[in-house]
Amino acid sequence: MKSYGARLDKFIAKTLGYQGNQVKLLLAKGQVRLDNQITYDGETLIGKFSKIEVEGQLLRNETPIYLMLHKPVGVVSATFDDEHTTALSLLPKQYHHLHIAGRLDLNSSGLLLFTNDGKWSKKLSHPQTKLPKYYTVGLAKAITDEQIAGFKEGIYFAFEDITTAPATLLKINQTKAQVVLKEGRYHQIKRMFGHFRNPVLSIHRTQIGPFTLPDDLKPGEFRLINHPNIDSL
Repeated sequence: MKSYGARLDKFIAKTLGYQGNQVKLLLAKGQVRLDNQITYDGETLIGKFSKIEVEGQLLRNETPIYLMLHKPVGVVSATFDDEHTTALSLLPKQYHHLHIAGRLDLNSSGLLLFTNDGKWSKKLSHPQTKLPKYYTVGLAKAITDEQIAGFKEGIYFAFEDITTAPATLLKINQTKAQVVLKEGRYHQIKRMFGHFRNPVLSIHRTQIGPFTLPDDLKPGEFRLINHPNIDSL
């Protein structure tokens, strides 16, 4: 089991206020269960979602939660904001301990993911994972072959002195496109089109890796993800 930063015996001692010898005796008597199995090894490293019972008392049984929200335009991707409605406030209070895995701008809409699993959200956002993110983008001017080629090659941002990773720009019609990114730089889509002086009118995220926003999920609605596909990321 991978470490979550705590040994089983130390967790029990801290939680119950026991001395080390008391915990060892409980382990020796088979009074400790880890993930529904009796364990005698106090040095076992526990995970965030490990189920721990001592003498029939449940000490911890946190369940991993994964859900998606259809974020409307004008809602901020934050847990607290003095000015705007937050994405977290659209969820029932029982989910207000979750954090956002991959944010969207205030004026963007679409798929937003929430979880209490830090490893999962880090894997989603880590640059090495290179998960494709799909956006439907509305533009003020017609999409050109030059823009399509520029997205494919990568566009230089002088302020950061970096060139964006290759991205896919697929024309839906003259002024609407699907953009696929494998990185998430600040206002990246707006700035990439801004390089060609083509103002972005709307951005709607439809997919992150294997997670797709359902057509029947209306703005402001959420849905639990029952199969988070962690191992496939």
